[in-house]
Amino acid sequence: MRDEGLQILAFVSGLAGLGATIGATASNEWKATSRASSVITATWVLQGLWNNCAGNAIGALHCRPHHTILNLEGYIQACRGLMIAAVCLGFFGSIFSLVGMKCTKIGGTDKSKARIACFAGVNFILSGLCSLSACSLYAHRITSEFFDPMYIAQKYELGAALFIGWAGSILCILGGSIFCFSITDSFTKSRSQVKYIYKGAASHSHISSYPRGHANSINQRPPPDYSGSSRTQHFDKNAYV
Repeated sequence: MRDEGLQILAFVSGLAGLGATIGATASNEWKATSRASSVITATWVLQGLWNNCAGNAIGALHCRPHHTILNLEGYIQACRGLMIAAVCLGFFGSIFSLVGMKCTKIGGTDKSKARIACFAGVNFILSGLCSLSACSLYAHRITSEFFDPMYIAQKYELGAALFIGWAGSILCILGGSIFCFSITDSFTKSRSQVKYIYKGAASHSHISSYPRGHANSINQRPPPDYSGSSRTQHFDKNAYV
């Protein structure tokens, strides 16, 4: 029951991390206009991996997608690839975790289910690392431009999508780690069973290695015969008579 509870907790954590990763990937708030450096504070600009958006105080928001792929900056393309990889790995991790959990009826024996659960945990960990790398790379670019005194273009601040991506990556790594550590009991139980079977077979072979007559002489000793001594005593009595 303890392992099943840990696996359910890991699955919920990984699934929540996957949802946060998908939300961060589709969000347009990876970076927002800095109000400190903007002259017009009634409007702001939001940029994401896929769209550029502009909004105003009235509530109108207009978004324009990136029409080009090859002309984009390198860090945006790298973040796109890492986030797509994170979503794919998290999806496969969720599927494999459903098969490898002990509370499900599919997946075969406990040993095979433990291997599948470990593979799901590795997928979750890799998903979290990809998401963490993408968000950290994007945040590093924003902060380096913001604190550069020689940078005269529009400066931006960290958007909400970066914090969502960081939270999702932590949840994915946590869920994957729990999955990997929850299978240790299954392998220890299988090893103890193998050792017990090996010891039983070794003791049985040690007993059967004796010759049949020698084993019978050891295991079945004949009872002592007192008939000869009684006859001798009777003969001695008759001799004195």
